[in-house]
Amino acid sequence: MRNVKEDGKPVLSIRNLKVSFRIEDKTIDALKGISLEIKRGEIVALVGESGSGKSVTCLSIMGLLPVYGEVSGSILFRYNGRQVNLLSLSEKEKRKIRGNLISMVFQEPSAVLNPLLTVGEQIAETVKAHRNVSKEEAKRIAIRSMEMVRIPDADRRFYQYPHELSGGLKQRVVIASGIANNPAILLADEPTTALDVTVSAQILKLFKDLKEKMGLSVLLITHDLGIVAEIADRVFVIYRGEIVEGGDVFQIFDSPQHPYTKKLLSSRPSFNKVS
Repeated sequence: MRNVKEDGKPVLSIRNLKVSFRIEDKTIDALKGISLEIKRGEIVALVGESGSGKSVTCLSIMGLLPVYGEVSGSILFRYNGRQVNLLSLSEKEKRKIRGNLISMVFQEPSAVLNPLLTVGEQIAETVKAHRNVSKEEAKRIAIRSMEMVRIPDADRRFYQYPHELSGGLKQRVVIASGIANNPAILLADEPTTALDVTVSAQILKLFKDLKEKMGLSVLLITHDLGIVAEIADRVFVIYRGEIVEGGDVFQIFDSPQHPYTKKLLSSRPSFNKVS
């Protein structure tokens, strides 16, 4: 596993990030100068309603904004003694980081997985894209990753196709692919939206376990404060492209300051953060 510990310094620092989209004769300001940090081995939740700028934040980090997007500010990523501004990298340099040092889990696994390849092949392909290993070694790493996300009978599941798996198992496959190269950061964009309550709880516990076992940092994108209460260490509330409040999860739930945060909390039952 990579040594991503950097003397307590943030693994990722977003500073004054602005993103706008020019569509025909109209400019849409998606992000209006947001700033946040993610430390090693913590789960940070970015919470807001649809259209608030959550997913745009993830796409900015991954370097996947559309060509008509205009971006400014900085996204500083620290790893192995280096710090780089992800926004200043070439596309070739971004590809070396994307899916390798920084991975992403999307909300709909069926839209990500290739129906024509076995799930194991897809994880192994992710490994080979970034590591100089043999086909057999890539398979071994893929199966190990499947076991880490608690996919039962991983040796057999390796040869199954996405349509043969339940929604929960497909999401575990996507997470397994995300952690296969031992990333420093995992971006999780509404990872439980398409799952039922029981499976959602299992996936959330999995994120907590991966954080503890791998020292993994997680940026959790969600609109659901119930999820935040379950697993987040710190919370940032985003509203219309601006972060209006941020802090320790207990601070946000016990003493919300911004009217929008209070509104979000008032629409939910009371929560107690679980260990």
